[in-house]
Amino acid sequence: MVMKKQIIFMICATALLSGCHIYKSYERPQVKTAGIYRDTASINNIQASDTTNMGNLPWKEIFRDPKLQTLIKQGLSHNVDLQTAMLRVEETKASLLAAKLAFAPSLAFSPQGTIARFDGVTADTYSLPVTASWQVDLFGSLLNAKREAKATLLQSEAYRQAVQTQVIANISNCYYTLLMLDKQLAITEKTAKIWGENVLTMKAMKKAGMTNEAGVSQSEATYYQINATLPDLRRQIRETENTLSLLLGEGPQQIQRSTLADQQMPEKLSTGIPVQMLSNRPDVKQAEMNLASTYYSTNQARSAFYPQITLSGSAGWTNSAGAVIVNPGKFLATVVGSLTQPLFYRGTNIARLKIAKAQQQEALLAFQQKILVAGTEVSNALYKYQTAGEKCIQREQQILSLNNSVVNTQQLMKLGSSTYLEVLTAQQSLLSAQLSDVQDNFERIQAVISLYQALGGGR
Repeated sequence: MVMKKQIIFMICATALLSGCHIYKSYERPQVKTAGIYRDTASINNIQASDTTNMGNLPWKEIFRDPKLQTLIKQGLSHNVDLQTAMLRVEETKASLLAAKLAFAPSLAFSPQGTIARFDGVTADTYSLPVTASWQVDLFGSLLNAKREAKATLLQSEAYRQAVQTQVIANISNCYYTLLMLDKQLAITEKTAKIWGENVLTMKAMKKAGMTNEAGVSQSEATYYQINATLPDLRRQIRETENTLSLLLGEGPQQIQRSTLADQQMPEKLSTGIPVQMLSNRPDVKQAEMNLASTYYSTNQARSAFYPQITLSGSAGWTNSAGAVIVNPGKFLATVVGSLTQPLFYRGTNIARLKIAKAQQQEALLAFQQKILVAGTEVSNALYKYQTAGEKCIQREQQILSLNNSVVNTQQLMKLGSSTYLEVLTAQQSLLSAQLSDVQDNFERIQAVISLYQALGGGR
């Protein structure tokens, strides 16, 4: 009768605890994602659809330069940060395995032997037991520990994916930076050569009485100013190569690359719908898995208020039967059941539960903030792409006008209606516009990289 009451009590307690979330799995909270891309529809060449998302495209379809693809492959194989992230995944896999094995009984073989001598009589005793202990997970402590370990594994996998995405983006940015600097260096070197010829022309004109010493000095100063920028450009190229080499897991070296003019980036950019970020962006997924982990930690803290049931036993051979020594040994088996109900630790358990709830709320806020950050990054990348495109169009017109200005001032100078200083000013303005045009095109490429990363690409 007493046993039946205990069974009924345990069944009722289990049913009651089921309503206290101890056995309930994590469910994603309600999050608002609508509109976090801002005014996507107003941006040119942007497609917002629930079926297309450039973040889902393989990185080879975004970065089509064969030399860049080779570098990305090398980075994915040798980057130190990515290798470290992979090792963390292996660590959490081991932790999950340990949490699963906690459900199985623990076994131990603990042989013992004693030799005693008293009043000239020697007594040898031995025991060869196999002991076992099994915690009955009636109140979900082990279950929530396993679920927390699984959430931690998913979190570490999301972190690895985030690192991989970052590696692809960083390598691409460094590569395109090199192409931009190469182009700017080529323009500057060409302009320096032209200005060197201008200096010679100005000196010849001075001898002919067509200009004065001030004009010659002005042309020389500009020539030296342009030449002074060349060492800085070469230094930036070298430093960028070194940075890229580090991303590849190698020592500083020269990077083989193509030209900026050869690059082909996607013309149509598709963002998909904002809710896709919850599964696409690894950092968002990482934040959510951290929330799930704290949810199960809270459940574990709740489980600590309830009894812990442990079954233990041993079986083996022994020749010691209390005060009697029996040879040969006899088989001995024992089974013990224990129930531990916390009494004096209740205050500690309450404090742990409060801490777990606060940590869960912190993780929820971090998850919500991460979604907002993701939406902001997408919005910024989209607008940067549009503004860079608009600048490229205007810059082309500016360069066309400045080319005409250089030609016209040269013709006017030959007719005596203009000075050579005006020609030099027009050429200097043309150089500045050409360098800015290269920067504008680079910013547009950067916007594509940023958008691809913000949408969770590179997984």
